[in-house]
Amino acid sequence: MMTSENTFHGRPKRNELKEWTMRSVARKKEIQTKLLRWYEKNARKLPWRGTEDPYAIWVSEIMLQQTQVATVIPYYRKFLKSFPTIRRLAKADVSKVLKIWEGLGYYSRARNLHRASQIVLNHFHGRIPDALEDLMTLPGIGRSTAGAILSFAFQKEAPILDGNAKRVISRLFAVSDNPGRGKTEDLLWKMSESLIPTKLSNPFNQALMDLGSMLCTPRVPDCDYCPLWDVCKGRASGKPERYPPKRMRKTIPHVESVSAVIMRNGKVLLRRRPLSGLLGGLWEFPDWRIKEKQISGLRMRLRNHIKKDVGITADVKELIGTFKQTFSHFKLTLRVYHCQAIGGEKKANWVAIRNLHLFPMSRIHRRIAQKLDGETRGNGDTENVSL
Repeated sequence: MMTSENTFHGRPKRNELKEWTMRSVARKKEIQTKLLRWYEKNARKLPWRGTEDPYAIWVSEIMLQQTQVATVIPYYRKFLKSFPTIRRLAKADVSKVLKIWEGLGYYSRARNLHRASQIVLNHFHGRIPDALEDLMTLPGIGRSTAGAILSFAFQKEAPILDGNAKRVISRLFAVSDNPGRGKTEDLLWKMSESLIPTKLSNPFNQALMDLGSMLCTPRVPDCDYCPLWDVCKGRASGKPERYPPKRMRKTIPHVESVSAVIMRNGKVLLRRRPLSGLLGGLWEFPDWRIKEKQISGLRMRLRNHIKKDVGITADVKELIGTFKQTFSHFKLTLRVYHCQAIGGEKKANWVAIRNLHLFPMSRIHRRIAQKLDGETRGNGDTENVSL
């Protein structure tokens, strides 16, 4: 229902969406002016803001998906140093792309970026498209990422609705429904688009992002220093942090697994995950999921897994350690054992421990590799290895 205070509660109906959008932007000139003046004085100095290169801006926007700015900056610089042009990225082996990305997480972003660069090279003559429909055909680019690329690289009046923008707009107009719901999300898109000043989409969208990151934060918004404090209906309510409403968090399942560091002639066996799916394309020590009640007799089961799935007869030795990592959808506990190959498959990927750093791995398997490297450090020079 619409209230006299122009505050939205519940799902908007179709006719209400139009009315809401028209009424909510009545003071948009004031909002635009105040936000742009604030941004002019307080804009964050970020490396991707010093360029108009669509490729560099695209890379930054993909990296910033679900990742904080401070974490992204060193990866952004390293990535562009390794792949300075879209052609260099498209021609690179995906393993090298994943290696540069290692540690940033959400590896599907790197795989999508690599695939998209090949599409741009082959179907768009190496030029990143400047039309919304074309951009959204590329893997990993949704509407908000496309809007950011269009406004930052091509100066087009395209709206954004990343997490920061969604939070700022929800509070500004006191939208109390879940922003992830279809009709409410449509409403927020209309608000975002209607607020963009003519020919100033770049600084305005950047300002929305900065305001959400610097002042209009999720838990404790700093309303006293906000340039929109006197036009914000969320602040006027006395509880701006309740906009947008928090989602109910699902219980994260706990996964128990066992892993084998299989040695033969001073080398260790690695296997590569399929390109699709979780951690696709990364290398790892063979591991298997177990049930929590199967901890006893683990060595025997591990030996059977190695024989059945790897084709190697192995002697399972001492425990290297227990490693833990929290992923977006589950928590992992991985028990890792030293194993010695005594027969079987010889065509597996056998890698010298001193060369493990050359292979892209998830954080938990990298920690295992680092522990192994620490145990064998000083045993010789690095060999040449092709990924």
